[in-house]
Amino acid sequence: MTDDGMVATAATEDRTATARAPKGKKSRAESRLTLKVRIIQVMILIAWLALWQLTADLKLLDPVLNRSPLQAWDYLVTASESGELWSNTVATMTAVIISWVLASVVGTICGLGLGLLPTLERIVAPFLDALNAMPRIALAPLFIVAFGIGMTAKVALGVTVVFFIVLSGARAGVRTVDQEWLRMSAVMGASKIQVFIKILFPVATPAIFAALRLGLIFSLLAVIGSELISAKDGLGQLISKYSSLFQMEAVYAMLILLAVVAVLLNQIMLAAERWLLRWQAPSDV
Repeated sequence: MTDDGMVATAATEDRTATARAPKGKKSRAESRLTLKVRIIQVMILIAWLALWQLTADLKLLDPVLNRSPLQAWDYLVTASESGELWSNTVATMTAVIISWVLASVVGTICGLGLGLLPTLERIVAPFLDALNAMPRIALAPLFIVAFGIGMTAKVALGVTVVFFIVLSGARAGVRTVDQEWLRMSAVMGASKIQVFIKILFPVATPAIFAALRLGLIFSLLAVIGSELISAKDGLGQLISKYSSLFQMEAVYAMLILLAVVAVLLNQIMLAAERWLLRWQAPSDV
């Protein structure tokens, strides 16, 4: 599925989820459903950890891979006490946030700009699609050679990944605008700025937020990918280091930490999206 398709689907799912019954009934029903979902999620997590521990105890895996969740937890405790975990987490998340912010701002502006200039969009669309199809992780060695193994190379790779996701989201959002509204605004003599402020931007906002949420996760993936190849610090660098030393409990601990970070980032973005888009009237259908 293309970035446009993923963003449009995410936006549609989010808007569909807001369809509601009367307020009181919906609040109670949602609370019960949320509690039920959380209980099931906790049960799945416990079952997965128990199965992992049993697999390790029975030595069902290759000896090199055979590490238990308790061993991974022990590493996390030791790394936290030594400061290794926190310093590298800060290094990774700093690169993630910087690349996400830069790419989000530029991608949103470019996507909405192309929506205001459809002729220009038709001209540049093939080139954008070609660049978007390029595997950006293959550019990581080039960025490392150009910028070194510091923060800049990680940010550069993250920007190239997130930019196209946000750009696609903004373009997809603009395409959802009802053409009758545009024709009516043209008949009434509205300027492009007025059309942008009153029609294009409000309609495109849900798709843009869906793209921003995806972009934040992909920014994390891009930064970790860059660190795996070469970096002075970061969680990806730790994964690479401990993989080469066959200390798999540390590798598993890093992977679990990254999964937790990804979930937290996604939940933060969902909460921010709900709060910032609270002005949107949900559908009663």
